[in-house]
Amino acid sequence: MVYNNNQNIDGSSENMDRQAHKMEEPVPKVDPSAADQTKDEPNKVMAESELHEDIDEDVDIGFQFEDTSNIEVPKLLIDQVLGQEHAVEVVRKAASQRRHIMMIGTPGTGKSLLAKAMAELLPKEELKDILVYPNLEDLNNPKIREVPAGKGREIVMAHKMEARKKAQARNMLMMLFVVGIIIYSYFVSQLLWGIIAGIMILMLTRQFLPKEEMMIPKMAVSNYDKEHAPYIDATGAHAGALLGDVRHDPFQSGGLETPAHDRVEAGDIHKAHKGVLFIDEINTLRLESQQSLLTALQEKEYPITGQSERSSGALVKTEPVPCDFIMVSAGNLDAVQKMHPALRSRIKGYGYEVYMRDSMEDTHENRKKLVRFVAQEVMRDGHIPHFDEGAVEEVIREARRRAGRKGHLTLKLRDLGGLVRVAGDIAHSEGAPLTTSEHVLAAKRIARSIEQQLADSYLEQRKEYESFLRKGSAVGRVNGLAVMGGDSGIVLPIVSEVTPALSGAEGRIIATGKLKTIAKEAVQNVSAVIKNMTGTDVSRHDVHIQFVGTYEGVEGDSASVSIATAVISAIEKIPVDQTVAMTGSLSVRGDVLPVGGVTYKIEAAAQAGMKKVIIPKANEADVLVEKAYREKIQIIPVSSIAEVMEHSLVGPRKNTIIEKLKNITKLSFDIPEVSPASVQAINLFGCRN
Repeated sequence: MVYNNNQNIDGSSENMDRQAHKMEEPVPKVDPSAADQTKDEPNKVMAESELHEDIDEDVDIGFQFEDTSNIEVPKLLIDQVLGQEHAVEVVRKAASQRRHIMMIGTPGTGKSLLAKAMAELLPKEELKDILVYPNLEDLNNPKIREVPAGKGREIVMAHKMEARKKAQARNMLMMLFVVGIIIYSYFVSQLLWGIIAGIMILMLTRQFLPKEEMMIPKMAVSNYDKEHAPYIDATGAHAGALLGDVRHDPFQSGGLETPAHDRVEAGDIHKAHKGVLFIDEINTLRLESQQSLLTALQEKEYPITGQSERSSGALVKTEPVPCDFIMVSAGNLDAVQKMHPALRSRIKGYGYEVYMRDSMEDTHENRKKLVRFVAQEVMRDGHIPHFDEGAVEEVIREARRRAGRKGHLTLKLRDLGGLVRVAGDIAHSEGAPLTTSEHVLAAKRIARSIEQQLADSYLEQRKEYESFLRKGSAVGRVNGLAVMGGDSGIVLPIVSEVTPALSGAEGRIIATGKLKTIAKEAVQNVSAVIKNMTGTDVSRHDVHIQFVGTYEGVEGDSASVSIATAVISAIEKIPVDQTVAMTGSLSVRGDVLPVGGVTYKIEAAAQAGMKKVIIPKANEADVLVEKAYREKIQIIPVSSIAEVMEHSLVGPRKNTIIEKLKNITKLSFDIPEVSPASVQAINLFGCRN
């Protein structure tokens, strides 16, 4: 369940492809009694020692080094990309064949870095300069000329020198003429009139004679002395900046106007000629701009005209300007939906589509890549000290934790790079020669996201006002768990009350708390589960479900287990242990399915003072809890609603309902494996594997 307006599914969808994940370690048995925590049977619930042993596993990098200054950083950007081997291969092929690319994936996974790397792979010899010349036959239709890189600068300088010489010669001739008039007027005793006549001649000459500067071509695109093909980031560019524009001229006559060709400004598509044009969040471009971009891709040239109808440049339109660029578009999955269909078709027909991975396997080779990543970030920043081996190991531990999956390392390297820089800033402020693990740990405390800070404030406020209970038991009340912003957990109390139906025809399920689509569907599904599990026909009752304090809305289905527990507790009048928090999605057959953000939810429960937390068994291997929370909370992995009831309900009456649930749910089914891309595609397009 996501407690955030900006999220559509529980946590990040990459956590969902572990539904068919097979655990290599034996799963520890669970304690049949949830109410009595003082028992110490051999099959005690928690495999805490085993879980902690997994978490405390040392980071074996595979080689030793003093600090990251000893790590060699590749010179080419393409060799600095981590964990995106497929994308790197595609970029290399696209660069050699001049193909377009669309990269889709989570922000911070290296899309812009790959686009920059592509520009480095393009041949420098093909670069061109673009000049705009005046058209004496039609001043509003400037001429375009394409010349080799660096040649345009020479041409403009030569025209300027020639214009300067002509201007000097003309000025000298006029001065001699004026001086002659003044001398003549002196001899005819009309000196004053001679001076006035000379001044008038100079003014009229300057006003009406053609200026030599008007014939100087304008450099629209210059690639003088560039080491690589141009890389232009046109993300968020308006139509004028993207397609080119003509500057407004307030003086349109009387000899004071600026020549039309001199007011022409090249757009990003022209500046990217023979290079790379990168557009992130391409779906945010207006459809008109996307249509024009499609034309530029097809024709490889696009004339520049005034983008404002009210501007004096609206009548100016140049000859077609070359714009033979490679377009690298990027975005999240929603970008695919909102793109101009013809533009996407052009990319698919003449290029590649790449899905960016957001995690990689935790292997020795990939840990070495993260060591190099830290060295790269230190080198790029240039103001922070290098990291010693202990500091790098702590960064790798955080990469494991942020991946949210057992045996994986995160590839959201922009966020991880932020941690590196904050840790380096702390070391720099202390005057330390190297960044150590203590600096990284301090950075983790300081560099918390806004959502994490809000979640901490939320928990403190809810503790103060006792919005959720931390001890005792209560009927129809469950401590659910949610994520805020994808990296912060919160405790979300859920309260249920069952009353006789007001309508004689059928009862209703009334849920409050600004529920969104998936959350509403989860509530509806729970009614089927309750009917099957308890034998109670909920159609004869009004079931009230309240998500306490959800002012920002709730989305996702990871509250299904919590809702079912609260409703069953309310129907059967069996209390729920308030020291327990829980999360998990529930199938209509009573199986507990995996959810996202389980680590952050566990930490939120521990921070809130809970003693136990129930999670899906499929998420057991994904738990990477911080050391500060490991001894504070007991983690109970479950696979069915019967196990949830076993560990959450209290009192002698719970055994009856548990036996009934076990009989109903003893038939299990295999959970199909779902890849991250497929999960997001199902949510967005309604497609199936």
